[in-house]
Amino acid sequence: MHLRAIDLGIIIAYLAGVTLLGIAFRRNQHSLRDYLLGGRTAPWWALAFSIVATETSTLTIIGTPALAYAGNLGFLQVVMGYLVGRVAIVLLFLPHYFRGEFFTAYQFIERRFGQQAKRAAAATFLVTRVLAEGVRVAAVALVVSAALDTGPRASAAVVVALTLLYTFEGGMKAVIWTDVAQACLYLAGSIVAFALLLHGIPGGWSEVARVSAGAGDKLRVFDFSFSWRALGNPAKTYTFWSGVIGGGFLTMASHGTDQTIVQRLLAAKSERESRWALLGSGVIIFAQFALFLLLGAMLFVRDGAPAIVAGRSYDNVFPQFIMAALPVGLRGLVIASILAVAMSNLSGSLNSLAASSVLDFRAIRRGGEAGGADQLTLLRRSRWMTVVWGAAVLALATAHWGPVLEAGLTIASITYGSLLGLFLLGAIDRRANQAGAIMGMFAGLAALVAIHEMKWLDWTWYVLAGALVTFAVGATTSLIFGRRTETREQREA
Repeated sequence: MHLRAIDLGIIIAYLAGVTLLGIAFRRNQHSLRDYLLGGRTAPWWALAFSIVATETSTLTIIGTPALAYAGNLGFLQVVMGYLVGRVAIVLLFLPHYFRGEFFTAYQFIERRFGQQAKRAAAATFLVTRVLAEGVRVAAVALVVSAALDTGPRASAAVVVALTLLYTFEGGMKAVIWTDVAQACLYLAGSIVAFALLLHGIPGGWSEVARVSAGAGDKLRVFDFSFSWRALGNPAKTYTFWSGVIGGGFLTMASHGTDQTIVQRLLAAKSERESRWALLGSGVIIFAQFALFLLLGAMLFVRDGAPAIVAGRSYDNVFPQFIMAALPVGLRGLVIASILAVAMSNLSGSLNSLAASSVLDFRAIRRGGEAGGADQLTLLRRSRWMTVVWGAAVLALATAHWGPVLEAGLTIASITYGSLLGLFLLGAIDRRANQAGAIMGMFAGLAALVAIHEMKWLDWTWYVLAGALVTFAVGATTSLIFGRRTETREQREA
Protein backbone atom coordinates (compact mmCIF):
# COMPACT_ATOMS: atom_id res chain seq x y z
CA MET A 1 0.00 0.00 0.00
CA HIS A 2 1.45 3.35 -1.10
CA LEU A 3 1.17 6.68 0.66
CA ARG A 4 -1.40 9.23 -0.39
CA ALA A 5 -0.38 12.73 -1.45
CA ILE A 6 -1.29 14.26 1.92
CA ASP A 7 0.89 11.71 3.77
CA LEU A 8 3.82 12.43 1.48
CA GLY A 9 3.23 16.14 1.97
CA ILE A 10 3.43 15.79 5.77
CA ILE A 11 6.63 13.75 5.55
CA ILE A 12 8.28 16.16 3.10
CA ALA A 13 7.22 19.15 5.21
CA TYR A 14 8.75 17.54 8.29
CA LEU A 15 12.02 16.67 6.53
CA ALA A 16 12.34 20.18 5.12
CA GLY A 17 11.37 21.86 8.40
CA VAL A 18 13.78 19.97 10.66
CA THR A 19 16.62 20.38 8.17
CA LEU A 20 16.08 24.15 7.93
CA LEU A 21 15.80 24.37 11.74
CA GLY A 22 19.16 22.69 12.12
CA ILE A 23 20.84 24.84 9.47
CA ALA A 24 19.58 27.99 11.19
CA PHE A 25 22.03 27.36 14.06
CA ARG A 26 25.11 27.68 11.84
CA ARG A 27 25.51 31.40 12.53
CA ASN A 28 26.26 30.65 16.21
CA GLN A 29 29.16 28.28 15.51
CA HIS A 30 32.40 30.15 16.21
CA SER A 31 34.45 27.67 18.26
CA LEU A 32 34.71 24.02 19.26
CA ARG A 33 32.74 24.81 22.43
CA ASP A 34 29.88 26.10 20.26
CA TYR A 35 30.01 23.28 17.72
CA LEU A 36 30.55 20.33 20.08
CA LEU A 37 28.83 21.51 23.30
CA GLY A 38 26.28 24.02 22.00
CA GLY A 39 28.00 26.77 23.98
CA ARG A 40 26.68 25.13 27.17
CA THR A 41 23.49 27.19 26.96
CA ALA A 42 20.74 24.52 26.74
CA PRO A 43 18.38 24.14 29.77
CA TRP A 44 18.27 20.80 31.58
CA TRP A 45 14.80 19.85 30.30
CA ALA A 46 15.90 20.26 26.68
CA LEU A 47 18.93 18.07 27.38
CA ALA A 48 16.64 15.48 29.01
CA PHE A 49 14.55 15.24 25.83
CA SER A 50 17.74 15.21 23.77
CA ILE A 51 19.09 12.27 25.80
CA VAL A 52 15.81 10.39 25.32
CA ALA A 53 15.77 11.12 21.60
CA THR A 54 19.37 9.97 21.32
CA GLU A 55 18.96 6.66 23.13
CA THR A 56 15.66 6.08 21.32
CA SER A 57 16.22 4.87 17.80
CA THR A 58 14.08 3.34 15.11
CA LEU A 59 15.18 0.06 16.71
CA THR A 60 13.11 1.08 19.73
CA ILE A 61 9.98 1.99 17.80
CA ILE A 62 10.12 -1.04 15.50
CA GLY A 63 11.83 -3.59 17.74
CA THR A 64 10.12 -2.95 21.08
CA PRO A 65 6.55 -3.66 19.90
CA ALA A 66 7.95 -6.77 18.19
CA LEU A 67 9.33 -8.03 21.53
CA ALA A 68 5.92 -7.76 23.20
CA TYR A 69 4.16 -9.18 20.12
CA ALA A 70 6.29 -12.32 20.31
CA GLY A 71 6.62 -12.40 24.12
CA ASN A 72 5.35 -10.16 26.92
CA LEU A 73 6.20 -6.92 28.76
CA GLY A 74 9.26 -8.40 30.45
CA PHE A 75 11.61 -5.97 28.69
CA LEU A 76 10.39 -3.32 31.17
CA GLN A 77 12.61 -5.04 33.75
CA VAL A 78 15.60 -3.95 31.65
CA VAL A 79 14.21 -0.40 31.57
CA MET A 80 14.09 -0.44 35.37
CA GLY A 81 17.79 -1.16 35.23
CA TYR A 82 18.17 1.93 33.06
CA LEU A 83 16.92 4.00 36.01
CA VAL A 84 19.35 2.34 38.45
CA GLY A 85 22.24 2.96 36.06
CA ARG A 86 21.45 6.66 35.85
CA VAL A 87 21.67 7.04 39.61
CA ALA A 88 25.06 5.30 39.59
CA ILE A 89 26.36 7.69 36.90
CA VAL A 90 25.28 10.71 38.94
CA LEU A 91 27.24 9.39 41.92
CA LEU A 92 30.33 7.96 40.20
CA PHE A 93 31.05 9.77 36.94
CA LEU A 94 29.45 13.24 36.78
CA PRO A 95 31.70 14.75 39.49
CA HIS A 96 34.78 13.75 37.46
CA TYR A 97 33.38 15.13 34.18
CA PHE A 98 32.84 18.60 35.62
CA ARG A 99 36.38 18.98 37.01
CA GLY A 100 37.63 20.78 33.93
CA GLU A 101 36.61 21.81 30.42
CA PHE A 102 35.99 18.41 28.87
CA PHE A 103 34.73 17.97 25.31
CA THR A 104 34.72 14.16 25.32
CA ALA A 105 34.31 11.45 27.92
CA TYR A 106 37.72 10.04 27.07
CA GLN A 107 39.57 13.15 28.19
CA PHE A 108 38.82 11.86 31.71
CA ILE A 109 40.66 8.64 30.80
CA GLU A 110 43.61 10.69 29.49
CA ARG A 111 43.72 12.73 32.67
CA ARG A 112 43.62 9.56 34.76
CA PHE A 113 45.75 7.13 32.75
CA GLY A 114 47.35 8.92 29.80
CA GLN A 115 46.98 9.26 26.04
CA GLN A 116 47.33 5.59 25.08
CA ALA A 117 44.45 4.54 27.32
CA LYS A 118 42.37 7.45 26.04
CA ARG A 119 42.95 6.43 22.43
CA ALA A 120 42.08 2.81 23.15
CA ALA A 121 38.81 3.90 24.78
CA ALA A 122 38.00 6.33 21.97
CA ALA A 123 38.73 3.73 19.29
CA THR A 124 36.38 1.30 21.02
CA PHE A 125 33.67 3.95 21.07
CA LEU A 126 34.14 4.80 17.38
CA VAL A 127 33.83 1.17 16.26
CA THR A 128 30.86 0.48 18.53
CA ARG A 129 28.96 3.61 17.58
CA VAL A 130 29.37 3.34 13.82
CA LEU A 131 28.24 -0.32 13.87
CA ALA A 132 25.26 0.52 16.07
CA GLU A 133 24.25 3.39 13.79
CA GLY A 134 24.47 1.07 10.80
CA VAL A 135 21.90 -1.20 12.48
CA ARG A 136 19.68 1.75 13.37
CA VAL A 137 19.66 3.22 9.87
CA ALA A 138 18.93 -0.26 8.51
CA ALA A 139 15.87 -0.31 10.78
CA VAL A 140 14.50 3.00 9.55
CA ALA A 141 15.07 1.82 5.96
CA LEU A 142 12.39 -0.82 6.66
CA VAL A 143 9.85 1.93 7.31
CA VAL A 144 10.91 4.17 4.42
CA SER A 145 10.94 1.21 2.02
CA ALA A 146 7.42 0.22 3.09
CA ALA A 147 6.18 3.79 2.73
CA LEU A 148 7.88 4.86 -0.49
CA ASP A 149 8.47 1.48 -2.14
CA THR A 150 12.18 2.21 -2.48
CA GLY A 151 15.18 -0.06 -2.00
CA PRO A 152 16.98 -0.20 1.36
CA ARG A 153 20.05 1.70 0.14
CA ALA A 154 18.01 4.57 -1.32
CA SER A 155 15.85 4.73 1.80
CA ALA A 156 18.89 4.89 4.07
CA ALA A 157 20.57 7.46 1.82
CA VAL A 158 17.66 9.91 2.19
CA VAL A 159 17.80 9.80 5.99
CA VAL A 160 21.60 10.01 6.19
CA ALA A 161 21.92 12.84 3.66
CA LEU A 162 19.38 15.14 5.31
CA THR A 163 20.69 14.44 8.81
CA LEU A 164 24.24 15.11 7.65
CA LEU A 165 23.19 18.45 6.21
CA TYR A 166 21.88 20.02 9.42
CA THR A 167 24.43 18.31 11.68
CA PHE A 168 27.28 19.56 9.47
CA GLU A 169 25.92 23.09 9.57
CA GLY A 170 24.46 23.54 13.05
CA GLY A 171 26.58 21.39 15.38
CA MET A 172 25.46 20.35 18.85
CA LYS A 173 23.04 23.22 19.36
CA ALA A 174 21.19 22.14 16.22
CA VAL A 175 21.30 18.54 17.43
CA ILE A 176 19.82 19.37 20.86
CA TRP A 177 16.95 21.53 19.67
CA THR A 178 16.02 19.33 16.73
CA ASP A 179 16.10 16.44 19.23
CA VAL A 180 13.50 18.25 21.34
CA ALA A 181 11.24 18.82 18.33
CA GLN A 182 11.69 15.27 17.09
CA ALA A 183 11.08 13.70 20.51
CA CYS A 184 7.80 15.59 20.84
CA LEU A 185 6.81 14.50 17.34
CA TYR A 186 7.51 10.78 17.72
CA LEU A 187 5.91 10.63 21.17
CA ALA A 188 2.80 12.34 19.80
CA GLY A 189 2.74 9.98 16.82
CA SER A 190 3.09 6.93 19.07
CA ILE A 191 0.26 8.10 21.35
CA VAL A 192 -1.97 8.62 18.31
CA ALA A 193 -1.16 5.11 17.06
CA PHE A 194 -1.93 3.71 20.54
CA ALA A 195 -5.33 5.44 20.69
CA LEU A 196 -6.32 4.33 17.19
CA LEU A 197 -5.19 0.76 17.78
CA LEU A 198 -7.10 0.50 21.06
CA HIS A 199 -10.19 2.02 19.45
CA GLY A 200 -10.02 -0.52 16.63
CA ILE A 201 -10.08 -3.55 18.96
CA PRO A 202 -13.68 -4.63 19.72
CA GLY A 203 -14.11 -4.53 23.48
CA GLY A 204 -11.17 -2.17 23.99
CA TRP A 205 -8.79 -2.72 26.88
CA SER A 206 -10.88 -5.46 28.50
CA GLU A 207 -10.48 -7.53 25.33
CA VAL A 208 -6.75 -6.88 25.29
CA ALA A 209 -6.49 -8.11 28.89
CA ARG A 210 -8.64 -11.18 28.22
CA VAL A 211 -6.77 -12.33 25.13
CA SER A 212 -3.40 -11.56 26.69
CA ALA A 213 -4.20 -13.69 29.76
CA GLY A 214 -5.14 -16.60 27.51
CA ALA A 215 -1.97 -16.26 25.44
CA GLY A 216 0.55 -16.97 28.16
CA ASP A 217 0.08 -13.84 30.28
CA LYS A 218 1.29 -11.44 27.60
CA LEU A 219 0.91 -8.40 29.92
CA ARG A 220 3.25 -9.93 32.50
CA VAL A 221 6.16 -7.71 33.52
CA PHE A 222 8.08 -9.47 36.32
CA ASP A 223 9.94 -12.77 36.26
CA PHE A 224 11.97 -13.38 39.43
CA SER A 225 13.51 -16.66 38.30
CA PHE A 226 17.29 -16.81 37.98
CA SER A 227 18.17 -18.21 34.58
CA TRP A 228 21.33 -17.99 32.48
CA ARG A 229 23.12 -20.08 29.94
CA ALA A 230 26.13 -20.75 32.14
CA LEU A 231 24.06 -23.12 34.28
CA GLY A 232 23.29 -25.29 31.27
CA ASN A 233 19.57 -24.50 31.33
CA PRO A 234 17.44 -22.84 28.65
CA ALA A 235 17.97 -19.16 29.37
CA LYS A 236 15.28 -16.56 29.92
CA THR A 237 16.62 -13.34 28.45
CA TYR A 238 14.42 -10.96 30.45
CA THR A 239 14.17 -11.61 34.19
CA PHE A 240 14.13 -9.16 37.07
CA TRP A 241 17.77 -9.92 37.87
CA SER A 242 19.12 -9.72 34.33
CA GLY A 243 16.99 -6.64 33.75
CA VAL A 244 17.83 -4.56 36.81
CA ILE A 245 21.47 -5.67 37.08
CA GLY A 246 22.22 -6.06 33.38
CA GLY A 247 20.18 -3.00 32.38
CA GLY A 248 21.83 -0.98 35.13
CA PHE A 249 25.34 -1.83 33.97
CA LEU A 250 24.35 -1.30 30.33
CA THR A 251 23.13 2.21 31.15
CA MET A 252 26.21 2.99 33.22
CA ALA A 253 28.19 2.16 30.10
CA SER A 254 25.97 3.74 27.45
CA HIS A 255 25.22 6.93 29.39
CA GLY A 256 28.40 7.20 31.43
CA THR A 257 31.13 6.21 28.95
CA ASP A 258 29.64 6.57 25.46
CA GLN A 259 30.49 9.96 23.97
CA THR A 260 27.08 10.23 22.30
CA ILE A 261 25.30 10.67 25.65
CA VAL A 262 28.19 12.09 27.69
CA GLN A 263 28.49 14.94 25.19
CA ARG A 264 24.98 16.04 26.16
CA LEU A 265 25.82 15.81 29.85
CA LEU A 266 28.90 17.96 29.22
CA ALA A 267 26.74 20.47 27.34
CA ALA A 268 24.79 21.32 30.51
CA LYS A 269 25.36 24.66 32.24
CA SER A 270 26.51 22.96 35.45
CA GLU A 271 26.85 19.57 37.11
CA ARG A 272 23.50 20.15 38.84
CA GLU A 273 21.71 20.76 35.53
CA SER A 274 23.45 17.74 34.02
CA ARG A 275 22.17 15.63 36.92
CA TRP A 276 18.59 16.81 36.42
CA ALA A 277 18.80 16.16 32.69
CA LEU A 278 19.97 12.58 33.17
CA LEU A 279 17.47 11.67 35.89
CA GLY A 280 14.61 13.41 34.07
CA SER A 281 15.37 11.44 30.93
CA GLY A 282 14.96 8.22 32.94
CA VAL A 283 11.35 9.05 33.83
CA ILE A 284 10.53 9.81 30.20
CA ILE A 285 12.24 6.69 28.87
CA PHE A 286 10.32 4.38 31.23
CA ALA A 287 6.96 5.78 30.11
CA GLN A 288 8.07 5.56 26.49
CA PHE A 289 9.07 1.87 26.63
CA ALA A 290 5.85 1.00 28.43
CA LEU A 291 3.92 2.63 25.58
CA PHE A 292 5.85 0.80 22.84
CA LEU A 293 5.51 -2.58 24.56
CA LEU A 294 1.79 -2.11 25.01
CA LEU A 295 1.53 -1.35 21.30
CA GLY A 296 3.06 -4.76 20.57
CA ALA A 297 0.69 -6.59 22.91
CA MET A 298 -2.30 -4.80 21.37
CA LEU A 299 -1.13 -5.66 17.84
CA PHE A 300 -1.00 -9.31 18.93
CA VAL A 301 -4.62 -9.10 20.07
CA ARG A 302 -5.67 -7.22 16.94
CA ASP A 303 -4.17 -9.96 14.74
CA GLY A 304 -6.18 -12.66 16.52
CA ALA A 305 -3.46 -14.03 18.83
CA PRO A 306 -1.43 -15.74 16.07
CA ALA A 307 0.93 -18.62 16.74
CA ILE A 308 4.44 -17.30 17.44
CA VAL A 309 7.38 -18.97 15.70
CA ALA A 310 10.48 -19.11 17.91
CA GLY A 311 13.46 -17.25 16.45
CA ARG A 312 11.40 -15.43 13.85
CA SER A 313 11.71 -11.64 13.54
CA TYR A 314 8.47 -9.68 13.97
CA ASP A 315 10.06 -6.28 13.32
CA ASN A 316 7.69 -5.60 10.42
CA VAL A 317 4.51 -5.84 12.54
CA PHE A 318 4.29 -2.17 13.54
CA PRO A 319 5.31 -0.75 10.12
CA GLN A 320 2.66 -2.92 8.46
CA PHE A 321 0.03 -1.63 10.90
CA ILE A 322 1.01 1.95 10.07
CA MET A 323 0.64 1.38 6.34
CA ALA A 324 -2.52 -0.73 6.46
CA ALA A 325 -4.61 0.58 9.35
CA LEU A 326 -3.88 4.27 9.94
CA PRO A 327 -6.06 6.82 8.13
CA VAL A 328 -4.69 9.28 5.59
CA GLY A 329 -2.80 12.12 7.25
CA LEU A 330 -2.17 10.26 10.50
CA ARG A 331 -0.17 7.70 8.56
CA GLY A 332 2.12 10.46 7.34
CA LEU A 333 2.42 11.86 10.89
CA VAL A 334 3.48 8.52 12.37
CA ILE A 335 5.97 7.81 9.57
CA ALA A 336 7.39 11.32 10.02
CA SER A 337 7.72 10.61 13.76
CA ILE A 338 9.70 7.43 13.05
CA LEU A 339 11.97 9.37 10.69
CA ALA A 340 12.34 11.94 13.49
CA VAL A 341 13.69 9.24 15.79
CA ALA A 342 16.19 8.04 13.20
CA MET A 343 17.44 11.51 12.33
CA SER A 344 17.65 12.57 15.97
CA ASN A 345 19.70 9.54 16.94
CA LEU A 346 21.95 9.72 13.91
CA SER A 347 22.65 13.45 14.23
CA GLY A 348 23.87 13.10 17.81
CA SER A 349 26.02 10.11 16.94
CA LEU A 350 27.62 11.84 13.95
CA ASN A 351 28.47 14.90 16.04
CA SER A 352 29.95 12.71 18.79
CA LEU A 353 31.93 10.58 16.33
CA ALA A 354 33.38 13.76 14.85
CA ALA A 355 34.27 15.13 18.30
CA SER A 356 36.07 11.97 19.34
CA SER A 357 37.85 11.60 16.00
CA VAL A 358 39.22 15.14 16.05
CA LEU A 359 40.03 15.53 19.76
CA ASP A 360 40.76 12.12 21.23
CA PHE A 361 43.68 11.29 18.97
CA ARG A 362 45.73 14.38 19.78
CA ALA A 363 46.99 16.05 22.96
CA ILE A 364 44.36 18.21 24.67
CA ARG A 365 45.59 21.24 26.56
CA ARG A 366 43.79 23.23 29.23
CA GLY A 367 40.92 25.31 27.90
CA GLY A 368 40.10 22.77 25.20
CA GLU A 369 42.85 23.65 22.72
CA ALA A 370 44.17 20.61 20.91
CA GLY A 371 47.90 20.56 20.29
CA GLY A 372 47.93 24.32 19.69
CA ALA A 373 45.74 23.93 16.60
CA ASP A 374 43.60 26.87 15.60
CA GLN A 375 39.95 26.66 16.75
CA LEU A 376 38.58 27.38 13.27
CA THR A 377 40.79 24.64 11.81
CA LEU A 378 39.47 22.14 14.33
CA LEU A 379 35.94 23.35 13.66
CA ARG A 380 36.37 22.63 9.93
CA ARG A 381 37.88 19.23 10.67
CA SER A 382 34.96 18.37 12.93
CA ARG A 383 32.48 19.24 10.20
CA TRP A 384 34.26 17.11 7.59
CA MET A 385 34.66 14.17 9.96
CA THR A 386 30.88 14.33 10.34
CA VAL A 387 30.63 13.66 6.60
CA VAL A 388 33.15 10.80 6.76
CA TRP A 389 31.24 9.03 9.52
CA GLY A 390 27.94 9.59 7.72
CA ALA A 391 29.32 7.75 4.69
CA ALA A 392 30.52 4.90 6.93
CA VAL A 393 27.08 4.54 8.54
CA LEU A 394 25.41 4.44 5.14
CA ALA A 395 27.78 1.71 3.97
CA LEU A 396 26.90 -0.45 7.00
CA ALA A 397 23.14 0.15 6.80
CA THR A 398 22.52 -2.42 4.05
CA ALA A 399 23.97 -5.40 5.95
CA HIS A 400 21.67 -8.12 7.31
CA TRP A 401 21.35 -7.79 11.09
CA GLY A 402 18.42 -10.04 12.10
CA PRO A 403 15.96 -8.77 14.77
CA VAL A 404 17.09 -5.16 14.90
CA LEU A 405 16.57 -4.20 18.56
CA GLU A 406 18.48 -7.13 20.02
CA ALA A 407 21.15 -6.86 17.30
CA GLY A 408 21.83 -3.24 18.22
CA LEU A 409 21.91 -3.93 21.97
CA THR A 410 24.15 -6.98 21.53
CA ILE A 411 26.73 -5.06 19.46
CA ALA A 412 26.84 -2.28 22.03
CA SER A 413 27.00 -4.62 25.02
CA ILE A 414 30.06 -6.50 23.73
CA THR A 415 32.24 -3.38 23.81
CA TYR A 416 30.48 -1.42 26.54
CA GLY A 417 31.64 -3.88 29.20
CA SER A 418 35.33 -3.10 28.71
CA LEU A 419 34.64 0.65 28.49
CA LEU A 420 32.66 0.64 31.72
CA GLY A 421 35.33 -1.42 33.48
CA LEU A 422 37.95 1.10 32.36
CA PHE A 423 35.96 4.08 33.69
CA LEU A 424 35.22 2.30 36.98
CA LEU A 425 38.91 1.52 37.32
CA GLY A 426 39.70 5.21 36.88
CA ALA A 427 36.99 6.40 39.26
CA ILE A 428 37.44 3.86 42.06
CA ASP A 429 40.97 2.39 42.08
CA ARG A 430 43.53 5.13 42.71
CA ARG A 431 46.40 2.64 42.39
CA ALA A 432 45.48 1.75 38.80
CA ASN A 433 47.92 2.79 36.06
CA GLN A 434 47.93 2.99 32.28
CA ALA A 435 49.44 -0.49 31.73
CA GLY A 436 46.74 -2.03 33.90
CA ALA A 437 44.00 -0.02 32.23
CA ILE A 438 44.98 -1.11 28.71
CA MET A 439 45.54 -4.76 29.68
CA GLY A 440 42.21 -4.83 31.51
CA MET A 441 40.37 -3.31 28.58
CA PHE A 442 41.68 -5.81 26.05
CA ALA A 443 41.02 -8.68 28.47
CA GLY A 444 37.43 -7.51 28.86
CA LEU A 445 36.92 -7.31 25.10
CA ALA A 446 38.42 -10.77 24.56
CA ALA A 447 36.24 -12.25 27.31
CA LEU A 448 33.06 -10.75 25.82
CA VAL A 449 33.85 -11.99 22.31
CA ALA A 450 34.41 -15.50 23.73
CA ILE A 451 31.22 -15.35 25.80
CA HIS A 452 29.22 -14.23 22.76
CA GLU A 453 30.67 -16.86 20.42
CA MET A 454 30.25 -19.69 22.95
CA LYS A 455 26.76 -18.46 23.89
CA TRP A 456 27.54 -18.74 27.60
CA LEU A 457 25.38 -15.73 28.58
CA ASP A 458 22.53 -13.66 27.14
CA TRP A 459 23.35 -10.13 26.04
CA THR A 460 21.76 -8.63 29.17
CA TRP A 461 24.75 -9.92 31.20
CA TYR A 462 27.47 -8.86 28.73
CA VAL A 463 28.26 -5.44 30.21
CA LEU A 464 28.50 -6.75 33.77
CA ALA A 465 30.79 -9.61 32.71
CA GLY A 466 33.03 -7.37 30.61
CA ALA A 467 33.26 -4.71 33.31
CA LEU A 468 34.20 -7.25 35.98
CA VAL A 469 36.93 -8.82 33.82
CA THR A 470 38.31 -5.41 32.82
CA PHE A 471 38.34 -4.11 36.39
CA ALA A 472 39.86 -7.29 37.87
CA VAL A 473 42.61 -7.63 35.24
CA GLY A 474 43.31 -3.88 35.30
CA ALA A 475 43.61 -3.71 39.07
CA THR A 476 45.78 -6.83 39.25
CA THR A 477 48.10 -5.71 36.44
CA SER A 478 48.43 -2.29 38.04
CA LEU A 479 49.61 -3.91 41.27
CA ILE A 480 52.21 -5.91 39.36
CA PHE A 481 53.53 -2.82 37.54
CA GLY A 482 53.49 -0.68 40.70
CA ARG A 483 51.86 2.64 41.57
CA ARG A 484 51.11 5.08 38.80
CA THR A 485 53.05 8.32 38.43
CA GLU A 486 50.62 11.23 38.80
CA THR A 487 50.82 14.44 36.83
CA ARG A 488 49.79 17.73 38.40
CA GLU A 489 46.43 17.66 36.56
CA GLN A 490 45.79 14.10 37.71
CA ARG A 491 46.46 15.03 41.33
CA GLU A 492 44.02 17.93 41.01
CA ALA A 493 41.36 15.56 39.62
